Amino acid sequence: QVQLVESGGGLVQAGGSLRLSCAASGRTFSRYAMAWFRQAPGQEREFVAANSWSGGRTIYADSVKGRFTIARDNTKNTIDLQKNSLKPEDTAVYYCAAALVGPSQYRMEYEYWGQGTQVTVSS
Repeated sequence: QVQLVESGGGLVQAGGSLRLSCAASGRTFSRYAMAWFRQAPGQEREFVAANSWSGGRTIYADSVKGRFTIARDNTKNTIDLQKNSLKPEDTAVYYCAAALVGPSQYRMEYEYWGQGTQVTVSS
């Protein structure tokens, strides 16, 4: 089992920045590819960014490329998402997830999920 706990959500104005963090416990964190997904009200959960187990390979959704940065620290068992130039359409609950394969943009490949943290971007 891997337990994931997100933090860092909140309310921010458009154009601002926010940093989310996900702390992992349980099995060896460094074995897992990690990702961030988000879900806006009435919409399906969508991929945001993912990072390989070593951190050497990273993929992003087109909608966040150039604005968001995913980074992991295997010594601290954390995966962060730095979000810059935020837009109202970035408003969603953000989830971190872990998978033994990856990085992948496909939700079904992720075995473990956190509870989510709300991010609201005001215009």
